[in-house]
Amino acid sequence: MTSNEYPVVLTLEGADAANNEVVDANVTVVNAMFRELLNSGEIAPNALRSYFVDFYLTQALGGGFAQYVFTAADRGELDTYIREGLEAMGAAAHLALFDRTAEAFDALSEEEAEIYLDGEWDAETDGELPESVQAMEDLDAEFEALLETEDITALNAAWLRGLEGLLILTGEELAAHLAARVARVPDLEQRRAEAEQAALETAPEFELIIRELCDIAGYTLQKITMGDPNFEHNGETVLAWQFSTDHGDFLMIEDDDEAFMLHPETREIVAAVEFEDADEVLVDARHL
Repeated sequence: MTSNEYPVVLTLEGADAANNEVVDANVTVVNAMFRELLNSGEIAPNALRSYFVDFYLTQALGGGFAQYVFTAADRGELDTYIREGLEAMGAAAHLALFDRTAEAFDALSEEEAEIYLDGEWDAETDGELPESVQAMEDLDAEFEALLETEDITALNAAWLRGLEGLLILTGEELAAHLAARVARVPDLEQRRAEAEQAALETAPEFELIIRELCDIAGYTLQKITMGDPNFEHNGETVLAWQFSTDHGDFLMIEDDDEAFMLHPETREIVAAVEFEDADEVLVDARHL
């Protein structure tokens, strides 16, 4: 079965729900497929187009195009899915804006890109924002304004509902469908071994720290959502990683000697790890 023959799958509740819930239903199914080690060639292309358009929307709303760049693992692949998805669902204005924004970002010098991605610029002390960086900020503002007239989520949901061959399943049926799809993977055990090894070798430091914090707290990590480079903590702007667990959503921040798992509302420290500055090896951990 080729990727074009795989159906887009939604749960029964997701298909009958509000626009954001329909889009989220597709995201949930695609995430489940990735967790089961199906690759992009074994997932319906339209499911991936919807998935990555929603990813782009989430990141852009959280921190502009800079956050999308910051969190995208492979922009070459994701940009293609996003362009195809926006075009297919009729978001012509957003597609044109995406093209302009991507082109403007790719034209930035290394220094300009760093200024834009860092997001910390004080006109009083640093002078006037470079014109090219200001243009990126203006494009971010244009994106949010455009949502008022071209609602990506509504277009995404309507497109999903109208797809030919859409498969509507209950939760139990979805589990059986995934099991059947996984059973047809000829090299599943090899994929599992490779995935486990890759996770150990290639996981970024922030993910390793988050996983360690979750282990300390006794929680199961479900998803690392995004990084927020402008999080306010103890009067300072720091990078905070947002992630979800089976006990809710949390944040991870670091200082020179420790990393902390925080409750996003109460700011309570749930767990902490200490590490050596020289090689950033975790040396101690505690559940608070």
